Amino acid sequence: MAKTQDFTAVMKDMMGAFPVDTKAMEDAFKTQATLNEKLSNVALEAAEKSAEISNKWTKDTITKLSDMSKAKAEPADYAKSITDFASASAEVAAENMAAFAEIAKKVQMDTVELLMAAGKDITEDATAAVKKATNDVTTAAKKAAAK
Repeated sequence: MAKTQDFTAVMKDMMGAFPVDTKAMEDAFKTQATLNEKLSNVALEAAEKSAEISNKWTKDTITKLSDMSKAKAEPADYAKSITDFASASAEVAAENMAAFAEIAKKVQMDTVELLMAAGKDITEDATAAVKKATNDVTTAAKKAAAK
């Protein structure tokens, strides 16, 4: 009867002949972790600045509402108070929206800068890993051919 060949030894020899470079995987993980940390810092800084703007805007609005809600001597003063509040609110809203836009612009610029730098690092890491893998495979193939 024909005996089936045991491929376990063949696979073991083949896998041993082509070693895996775990250093490249570790470097890729470290690069990704560093990028994530930097992107998180950008997002957290933007959130902090946005919260500061929102907080100041809220306090200013409450102060203006407090002024507006005071009793007036003349009925016309109420209309003037409401008009003053509305125009001041519109002005403050425009200023705060511009501040939010600046934060968004900075986040976008920082993110693009980080991604460009990370792309460069990843390309360099990948090139080095491929070069090393090619050399390892070539050496393993030469050893296998010499047997």
